[in-house]
Amino acid sequence: MLGTKKEKKKLSIPRLIYQPKMGGAVVKGESPKASVPESKLEAKIIEAMKRREVGGSTIKSLNTIILKFPKIDESLRKCKATFEEFDEDGNGAIDLQELKHCLNKMEISFTDEETNDLFEACDINEDMGMNFNEFIVLLCLVYLLKEDPTSKHTVSKKSCIGIPNLEATFETIVDAFVFLDKNKDGYVSKNEMVDAINETTSGERSSGRIAMKRFEEMDWDKNGTVNFKEFLFAFTSWVGIEDFEDEEEEEDS
Repeated sequence: MLGTKKEKKKLSIPRLIYQPKMGGAVVKGESPKASVPESKLEAKIIEAMKRREVGGSTIKSLNTIILKFPKIDESLRKCKATFEEFDEDGNGAIDLQELKHCLNKMEISFTDEETNDLFEACDINEDMGMNFNEFIVLLCLVYLLKEDPTSKHTVSKKSCIGIPNLEATFETIVDAFVFLDKNKDGYVSKNEMVDAINETTSGERSSGRIAMKRFEEMDWDKNGTVNFKEFLFAFTSWVGIEDFEDEEEEEDS
């Protein structure tokens, strides 16, 4: 039962209002699994997710994820100060140069090509600037790419992005994706989404239709699979980050 933080008992995630270019391109006439990553970065994200999935998920049902929504929302909102710190010109968006300064200050090492790919992957509106929601997605991608799955249960594990509390939240989000990706191939398919919802709703008649609707909202490029980027943008919307941005805009106007 996937729902918003306000509707934990319903399977009624609000429809996402934008449909960015994401994921791999599908060759006409081929199956979804024939999709090709659009960049070296996406290929690295898939490989990083596969490594993480070897350890499995601690989540047992979608209800477990839903119950975590309020805490996740609170944690992500606290990152607003970090966003504002790196928004050097105070225009409400982080441009490519500001992102490079951000990664440098956080002591995160990426090549120029990788940084450019990260920026393009998260600047879904293609306006040469990342808003707060896009910045959160970028940090979570960085967390996945820099995380060492072999040390995730080690007490002395080094913080990979320098924000331990936020990293715990990102681990929960990664864990949620791992739970959905039953065959551990780095993507969530329609069947996997149906299976996850059926496990939670105990075979309610409407669960299949609900699963399809929720899947279509995540599958922005309509290639039949959901990668981690697509999942992240949907997830931050479900927990209320977009609502948070709207509230701030109303206060400023």
